[in-house]
Amino acid sequence: MALRHIRLEDDPILRKTSKEVKEITPAVITLLDDLAETMHSADGVGFAAPQVGILKRICVVDIEEENGLVELINPEVLEESGEQNEKEGCLSVPGVVGSVVRAMNVKVKAINRNGEPFELNGEGYLARALLHEIDHLNGIIFTDKAIIERETEEQRKERRRNERRKARNK
Repeated sequence: MALRHIRLEDDPILRKTSKEVKEITPAVITLLDDLAETMHSADGVGFAAPQVGILKRICVVDIEEENGLVELINPEVLEESGEQNEKEGCLSVPGVVGSVVRAMNVKVKAINRNGEPFELNGEGYLARALLHEIDHLNGIIFTDKAIIERETEEQRKERRRNERRKARNK
């Protein structure tokens, strides 16, 4: 596993649509591991392959709840319902936070690292994290949808602690 360089919002690769993964190769497994390590090292809750410059439909999410680390290859949103309007941040847009309206509930299908299809139902914070990362795979950055505010590093850490605490208490 290795830490990867995080691409920032002015990088044009973040605006491109990622390509479907046709085969689970050792490079795909390494990328999954590296995405998780980089995300955790940067204190993130989600991370997508384009954020390290790779246009593959691969992302990871870990909101520190019962699902733990979720690895998604070729994720696709099957259903969305409800609405939430919460603050989000992004590792590719440091120091910026914004309120984004997203579905409260989401059903996603994807493939795991073993090539097995699965479905995942996400509610609240998990739904938001999944939709945020799938947006990355489609060349969309949260700032495209957000009412933007500036955030200090300490405010970001406190917001993430509170989000994780809320997710664990559900």
